[in-house]
Amino acid sequence: MTTFIPPGPEAKVFVISVAAELSGLHPQTLRTYDRLGLVRPGRTVGGGRRYSIRDIEILREVARLTAEGLGLEGVRRVLELEHQVYALRERVGELQADLAAARVALRTTQNLPARIVDQQVTVWRRRA
Repeated sequence: MTTFIPPGPEAKVFVISVAAELSGLHPQTLRTYDRLGLVRPGRTVGGGRRYSIRDIEILREVARLTAEGLGLEGVRRVLELEHQVYALRERVGELQADLAAARVALRTTQNLPARIVDQQVTVWRRRA
């Protein structure tokens, strides 16, 4: 028996008319935002646009920001900064996991008490 697995938030499944309805924007506005690079829909073999749930969220954010008076270049910058913040948060999470794993490895290989391993350490690097 095959189990249905719904598509993830990045799956490009919505045609432009559905994406326009879900985002509250006109299809021509979606085409403009695609041309400007604010959203990047997938393409079918015939060239039709396909949007994901994540694309719809971005379109709604663009609509909100422009309704608040921000120009499209400002919107582009806000989206870039939000993406950078997301990437940095992901990286911090990875580093925290690496640090936790290093502490466990240090405790087990060196037989050091937790109070020594868990002390804060500052790492200084010389600039080249």
